[in-house]
Amino acid sequence: MSVAEKKSAIRDVVIVGAGAAGLSAGLTLARARRSVTVIDAGQPRNAPADGVHGLLGHEGISPQELLTRGREEVLGYGGELIDDEVVAVSGAEDGFTLSLRSGNAVEGRRLLMATGLVDELPEIPGVREQWGHGVLHCPYCHGWEVRDGRIGVLVTTPMAVHKAFLFRQWSDQVMLFAGDHELSEDEQIKLQALDIPVIEGGIASLEIIDDTLTGVRLDDGRVVAVDAAVVATPMVARTELFAGIGLEPTAHPAGAFIETESFGLTSVPGVWVAGNATDIGAQVSGAAAAGALAAQHINTDLIFKDLDRAAAELNDEQAGKAS
Repeated sequence: MSVAEKKSAIRDVVIVGAGAAGLSAGLTLARARRSVTVIDAGQPRNAPADGVHGLLGHEGISPQELLTRGREEVLGYGGELIDDEVVAVSGAEDGFTLSLRSGNAVEGRRLLMATGLVDELPEIPGVREQWGHGVLHCPYCHGWEVRDGRIGVLVTTPMAVHKAFLFRQWSDQVMLFAGDHELSEDEQIKLQALDIPVIEGGIASLEIIDDTLTGVRLDDGRVVAVDAAVVATPMVARTELFAGIGLEPTAHPAGAFIETESFGLTSVPGVWVAGNATDIGAQVSGAAAAGALAAQHINTDLIFKDLDRAAAELNDEQAGKAS
């Protein structure tokens, strides 16, 4: 098959998103000798982070280096990568069409959405600039790096108090900036039990010197020194594209996600979801594992659907000969 023919042919599987979940799925499917295309708009969630943590064998690797290696592996097994943005998805099982920003279109028999999520950052000056460096959200991703440091938890959502309890495992210098949040009696007791002081007053901004977070400035002008700040961001799956195929996001106290069964299959036949789009708390390791698992089940689905079709055709042919 020529390159032109390959590009115009319907793929076995089209994957939207070349993060850990999408590339892991692409690698698994390419190794299964499937025609697979991975489409990516180049907006990885963890791009600001200094390194990927908790990923066995790749501890501390830069997010970009991990994705570069993943892309090379997918291509090495014959997979296709397209750097473009999917703007619309339509169709049904065995005939999905993905329209791209460039004006091109890609067709696939099966669809895997690995579009990830968006962290909705609080509008506090300095948070966006320090996101992934001085401003953190996940103790399992960054707790070791800020161990024993002065960690200020900013209560911008009710979930933030929970973050304070978690980060206390890594440091005995955790403090809670309550803002306008009214602490419950249960929260107050637990904060006291963990010796976490509550800093009253509105949060005006973060203090940054030479691109390093140094403190939290309050509305009254006070600056409290910190080495790291923690926020609990609403984590919302990128779901705009799902509407065209009949999938709606499900609300969650921490954001929104797409519901699936245990192997990533959605309620829409032929459509799977893997990674943070369906598991908003997944780290890179979990997202990669979910992508591989979904890919295995997509491949199995294709094998048996094709087998059933071939058996039915053979049965019809034999019945015709008998008559």
